[in-house]
Amino acid sequence: MQITQTNADGLKRAFKIVIGAKDIDAKIDTKLKSIGDQVRMPGFRPGKAPIGLLKKQYGKAVLGEVLEEEVNGATRQALEQNSLRPAMQPKVEVQKFEEGSDLEYTVEVEVLPDVVPNDFRTIELEKPVADIPETDVDEALNRIAQQQKTFDKVEEVRPAASGDAVVIDFVGKVDGVAFEGGTAADFQLELGSNTFIPGFEDQLIGTKVGDQVAVNVTFPAEYGNKDLAGKAAVFDVTVKELRASQAVVIDDDFAKKLGMDSLTALRDAVRKQIQQDYGQLSRQRVKRKLLDVLSDTHSFEVPPGMVDMEFQQIWQQLQGSSPEAVAEREKSGKSEDELKTEYRGIAERRVRLGLLLAEVGRQNNIEVKQEEVTRAMFEQARRYPGQERQFLEFFKKNPQAADQLRAPIFEDKVVDFILELAKVNETKVAPADLMKDPDADETKS
Repeated sequence: MQITQTNADGLKRAFKIVIGAKDIDAKIDTKLKSIGDQVRMPGFRPGKAPIGLLKKQYGKAVLGEVLEEEVNGATRQALEQNSLRPAMQPKVEVQKFEEGSDLEYTVEVEVLPDVVPNDFRTIELEKPVADIPETDVDEALNRIAQQQKTFDKVEEVRPAASGDAVVIDFVGKVDGVAFEGGTAADFQLELGSNTFIPGFEDQLIGTKVGDQVAVNVTFPAEYGNKDLAGKAAVFDVTVKELRASQAVVIDDDFAKKLGMDSLTALRDAVRKQIQQDYGQLSRQRVKRKLLDVLSDTHSFEVPPGMVDMEFQQIWQQLQGSSPEAVAEREKSGKSEDELKTEYRGIAERRVRLGLLLAEVGRQNNIEVKQEEVTRAMFEQARRYPGQERQFLEFFKKNPQAADQLRAPIFEDKVVDFILELAKVNETKVAPADLMKDPDADETKS
């Protein structure tokens, strides 16, 4: 075998590799003999079939298998001999090969850069933290009470108002044809809850029991059902009953209905949940600041192929039809070329930070345990009530999906490791400032 390096430009490497015909033929013969020991061929005892006959029947398959093994092994040897870590799958191109002759091929590969992390003890960060006003607890309790409220039938004849609930039958049609999922009977709808398509509930305010109303609406462009997205529809609605909401008293009895011992215990539980939410926001803010510092203080070449892949993912999301993607495009006011330049810079930053965090994790033996991935799977599954089993089965059948859960866990563990070394000063801020979008000020500036 001959391995010759033909290019060493930046992070790009290229090799010319020649594998001798004798080596290939020897491997083929060895595999054919192994096959001969295992298969039965008419007229021959096991292991006694002529090599020529075996080659005629199995030669092409064995040749392909041997070539693949030889190419993989020689490519791996070329990288190991030069202490190279590939950033992506090497590109292999056969230059010359005929059966019975040498195999000549080239390998092009981008390699990972040498990453030298700075001394994280020199980093100083401000971490915003917020105390919980009792008004936040009160508002949270009121939201819980709204979710627990009941509706009683209204006997008097009066128009429906916002906050009332109406019991309705309805049939939805597009172009005069009823569509699947657009029909229901005895459906209780709270007016003003924004449960239905925008404009639907507004057209029922002022109706009375017995009224039949044609409700005209247009499905949002981003509606989940693509067959209905953006289309005009008419719902034939019959108002069958009017119900008024009953005030919920927030007291010990209310708390006990929710499984708590008292209102004090309920307030404590709500306060703890809000504190956890504030804590997550605080961590997000300090993590963002840390990543900014790491990006500003580490400069090294990154593999262009990795940047291209990251950019393509970002660009595909930006070109999507989701409200976020549309809003992002409209907000920018930039040409396509300007946007591409901007987002390629973002892609390069992400790749550089990813390589830096990966190296910090490698040097400090930071690993993600299987139980951590399993816990993340169950947390994800809880977001799909009634479909938990199917969701977990999906992860079992798709290992790459589990790897996608592993990556953010690893990143958070490395970030926590760095924050332990850095000097982090807590700064008291108002809850509104903590919850403010950090991009808002950048947009204005």
